[in-house]
Amino acid sequence: MVGVQSIPSPAITADERSHEVDHPSSHVAQFGSEQPLRLDCGVDLSPFQIAYQTYGELNADRSNAILICHALTGDQHVANVHPVTGKPGWWETLVGPGRPLDPNEYFIICSNVIGGCMGSTGPASINPATGKVWGLDFPVITIPDMVRAQAMLIDRLGIDTLFAVVGGSMGGMQVLQWTAAYPSRVFSALAIACSTRHSAQNIAFHELGRQAVMADPDWHHGGYADRGIHPHRGLAVARMAAHITYLSDAALHRKFGRRMQDRELPTFSFDADFQVESYLRYQGSSFVERFDANSYLYLTRAMDYFDIAADHGGVLAKAFAGIQTRFCVVSFTSDWLFPTSESRALVHALNASSARVSFAEIETDRGHDAFLLDVPEFLDISRAFLQSAGKARGLTANNA
Repeated sequence: MVGVQSIPSPAITADERSHEVDHPSSHVAQFGSEQPLRLDCGVDLSPFQIAYQTYGELNADRSNAILICHALTGDQHVANVHPVTGKPGWWETLVGPGRPLDPNEYFIICSNVIGGCMGSTGPASINPATGKVWGLDFPVITIPDMVRAQAMLIDRLGIDTLFAVVGGSMGGMQVLQWTAAYPSRVFSALAIACSTRHSAQNIAFHELGRQAVMADPDWHHGGYADRGIHPHRGLAVARMAAHITYLSDAALHRKFGRRMQDRELPTFSFDADFQVESYLRYQGSSFVERFDANSYLYLTRAMDYFDIAADHGGVLAKAFAGIQTRFCVVSFTSDWLFPTSESRALVHALNASSARVSFAEIETDRGHDAFLLDVPEFLDISRAFLQSAGKARGLTANNA
């Protein structure tokens, strides 16, 4: 019989993962029934909570606050050890002492988005009306919903205007939504590897991932939590497919080529003969240790629905009419998930609305994930943009 190697079960139990859902290892802002979150689907979500981390100190005039918006599979643990995986923060290339986002200079905030699974209310949270996990009873959320919740958090922290909002990919979508919805509250915006709407290709990839999750027999129409199980195989396949889109052909060839995994000859089986196969299986199996399957469905759907121009008669420039925010838009040459053409369309719209905008297309073969990696040109551009905005804002060293 031909050998078959499937994706292993996660090493971290569902109980370990679910503890962070309602009792996160971070700050939590709770909002009661008197402060509902009005969702685009027409539902008032209450009560709800937002889990967040902060780094650095807010200065006396509250002018040095930076909000980081995380991507699809990120969370609030941007620059600290992750409480579930034990791994370093996911953006330590950009955030930290001596880095462009230095907590010695700025008060840095990062919250888990609504719909997430690391402490902010989402489908993995307990529904207070039933005492059970929300599952698919949780209302469908959008990028604007995420930003409304973040605005409520910023209000709770006593901050009127953010010095900067920063994010890549889905985080970049939130950055753009912040500037469109709250233009007077954002002094500068760093939008990286993103777009003002999701393309048909990206929607197609997300649907592939959702169908992989829903085809897992352990999904049970979203009710797996009540059975004490998790559709880890389907979620792992979804992650494997998505991860390919975060890379480039050149990066995959450079890193793996056709090299074998711990062997010299093929096994003539369906084992992971190639290094790239082993890598993808690892990405899938490690992902399910920290992420909820239903959250994956909800957040990918939120990205699919995102379309700033749709709320402004289909004219993108109208979304930014009269805006005073300073923008820096960054793309990467090998990013085929959010190609440079989409960043240029955004820049053209900002120019049409007379916004202050700088644009950089960075040459790299690292694909979409380049914004998370140590790409010196990207880090230098980010630092220079924030320093220039800081001078305009009147920020000084250490912002005491």
